[in-house]
Amino acid sequence: MKVYQTSDIRNIAIVGGAKSGKTTMAEAMAFCGGLINRRGSVDTKNTISDYRDIELDRKYSVETSLMYTEFGGKKVNILDVPGFADYQGELAAALNVVEAAVVVVNAQSGVEVGTEVAYRYTSKLGTPMIYVINHLDAEKANFDDSVNQLKDFFGSKCTVLQFPVNQGLGFNQVVDIVANKLLTFKDGKMTASDIPAEFADRAEEMRMALVEEAAAADDELMEKYFENGDLTPEELSKALRLAIDKRDLFPILCSSAKENMGVERILEFICQNVPAPNEVANFKKTKAGKELKCDSANPTVAFAFKSAKDKNLGEITYLRLYDGELAEAQDVINSCNQSKERVSQVLICSGKDRQRVEKACAGDIICTIKLKDVKINHTLTTPKNTDDEVCEIEFPTPIYTVAVKAANNNDDEKVGAALKDLCNTDRSLSLENSRELRQVILGCQGELHLNTVKWYFENQYKLAVNFTAPNVPYRETITKSAEAMYRHKKQSGGSGQFGEVHMLIEPYYEGMPNQTKYPIRDTQEYNLDWGGKLIFNNCIVGGSIDARFMPAILKGIMEKMEQGPLTGSYARDIVVNIYDGKMHPVDSNETAFKIAGRTAFREAFKLAGPKIKEPIYDVAVTVPTESQGGVMTDLQGRRAIVMGMDAEGKYTTLRAKAPLAEMNRYCTALSSLTSGRGTFTMTFSSYELVPTDVQQALLKAYEEAAADEE
Repeated sequence: MKVYQTSDIRNIAIVGGAKSGKTTMAEAMAFCGGLINRRGSVDTKNTISDYRDIELDRKYSVETSLMYTEFGGKKVNILDVPGFADYQGELAAALNVVEAAVVVVNAQSGVEVGTEVAYRYTSKLGTPMIYVINHLDAEKANFDDSVNQLKDFFGSKCTVLQFPVNQGLGFNQVVDIVANKLLTFKDGKMTASDIPAEFADRAEEMRMALVEEAAAADDELMEKYFENGDLTPEELSKALRLAIDKRDLFPILCSSAKENMGVERILEFICQNVPAPNEVANFKKTKAGKELKCDSANPTVAFAFKSAKDKNLGEITYLRLYDGELAEAQDVINSCNQSKERVSQVLICSGKDRQRVEKACAGDIICTIKLKDVKINHTLTTPKNTDDEVCEIEFPTPIYTVAVKAANNNDDEKVGAALKDLCNTDRSLSLENSRELRQVILGCQGELHLNTVKWYFENQYKLAVNFTAPNVPYRETITKSAEAMYRHKKQSGGSGQFGEVHMLIEPYYEGMPNQTKYPIRDTQEYNLDWGGKLIFNNCIVGGSIDARFMPAILKGIMEKMEQGPLTGSYARDIVVNIYDGKMHPVDSNETAFKIAGRTAFREAFKLAGPKIKEPIYDVAVTVPTESQGGVMTDLQGRRAIVMGMDAEGKYTTLRAKAPLAEMNRYCTALSSLTSGRGTFTMTFSSYELVPTDVQQALLKAYEEAAADEE
């Protein structure tokens, strides 16, 4: 295959709502470029980009697919991105490595959840956008409604560059404002003719408005516009490119990708108006702030943005070249861990098909295999420029968590390895082996995302796995002082075990004086790993317990604090005073005093007004204003306290404090209440006492669970 120079490369991501026709659009682009001679379809399961077993099974995209087409002497790299919001990790990765997003909008439904998610990410990353209103051949297609929704949601920068003459079942013509022609589509071919008189005035009015809007992107062009009242076609093309690149203008084009109508013109528009990687207004930067200007003469900088597993090839690493060239057998340095790598092959992707090339130039998107230690977000450089580490992709934080356990204990190791594999290839998943909860916790983006994980376990790894709600990390504490003692005595021939400990425990609070009714000989203060404090006071007078046994008593207390007396949760914020006890000259040892200290602490804890604390989170829920009432009612039903709200455009952000115990599966409930448009974030705030009825229920559940284990 031909090696394309940087100036002849265009990189786009096809994004938008599910079922808007993104995969069909990508397929039609490959057909228009002559890469395939027959277009596949999602229904017949033979498209280039939806080739994975799970995608064939479900008939929608689950992972981003890399493919390309050739048009007008240009290579157009295409990233076909899943449309469901649960796969927005794929969206984040794709938008980080392209020069423009082609946002596909279903003409029958207008702006959808996927459209809004795509807009949020492009805004955050500063990615230029081109809207394509698709399915204009559908019976219920409504171009004007779709345009009005785009302008309503995303502002006046949304600018119509084409409008359909005959939308609906007979659709086959559009008026193109930029080309100033009527485009007719028949049998996959496009012909241009003069605009009919009935549309001429409307087209001219729209063209002049476009010229004025585009000229504002450049001072020189604006001066020419003021002087001449118009721009030449060449000047308009330059103005459009600048305006699109600066996100000053979001073009709106027309298509029926399924019937291959309008796709050829879209490709032509992309090649003319999406900047080459070395022509963009804002170049990618390294962590040190250096601009990577996509110059093939510079040392190599290749960024890993995606990883995948292949049963025949092993791990496939997808790379975007931001500088220099990458060739077969080239030695590179992983700037993240300084390991040396050799690039065995440079591969150009067309879905599951890959072609070897001698090298790739700056700006290209390729893949390679058999790298030893390269993960997503790693940068490959030469020994000359190891400081050129590309800024990492910021993946979405998981909002839905489950506990994962192998159905068969013998499969624990296999399940753990499978989870690590999945998290390595999908960075919007998270994995934590929680010592506190005694569970393996998987974080994902929603129920659909979790169902994808389940599919992989059932069909790829062939492992039976149980997914349950995670335990809540409660804390236990006390509210008043209490005393207790315990004597541990054990005799079984020879030396026995003997230790007696008397203690007073008190609730700790910040700033409290270090005093008790017993004289304090020594104080030790511990900041607990799980939050809060333990103050350990040695109040022994007269040598009733030797100082050498104090560490053992402390160890016993800490063991019990790690598995609290009420629910087995961590205990915190307690002052322990050891004021008396007894020893035996022969039988006393550290084990005996550890057991005595642990048991005395447990007994004192139960007498000290024990309380359970629960984690409280600051929750920010952004919802369409019309859904505000229902969402607020639902939050209050979850024991949340609404602290305030802020309105911005069509959305309202509710700020609340909510107990974590009530927020399990909240993303599913929120999606139902807002038709998928609501989003939320959660940040830990503090631990607060649970209500009495909740504490009673927790104690009862713990007792029942303990009885079942016995």
